[in-house]
Amino acid sequence: MEEFEMIGTKPGKWHRAAATSNIEDDDVLGVLLGDQGEHEVALYKIQGNFYATADRCTHQTARLSDGLVIDDCIECPLHQGRFHVPTGKAKNAPVSIDLKTYPVKVEQDVIYVLIEDTQFD
Repeated sequence: MEEFEMIGTKPGKWHRAAATSNIEDDDVLGVLLGDQGEHEVALYKIQGNFYATADRCTHQTARLSDGLVIDDCIECPLHQGRFHVPTGKAKNAPVSIDLKTYPVKVEQDVIYVLIEDTQFD
């Protein structure tokens, strides 16, 4: 799917991330997106809604896809810091830097994630 869209003032591209059936309710799945898999993204299904964030904790870069979904938060497996999945907000120590979030859409049971085109940085 080569569909481009603006993210603020930068162009972005929708990337096919996973089938909706690959993620169970209240769970997380790590995926690599981009032309060469350069974007580590965590996909979530929380209360029937799909979300995407960066897959690396902002504290010490552990993979959040190895963490635990608790309500609408992801808990880092390394030091148990938590982020609010829909907004990326850091919720408790030791995390203090918010997590990057990505727009998500679902079409015909496929999850797509919108990623900024880094060639315009």
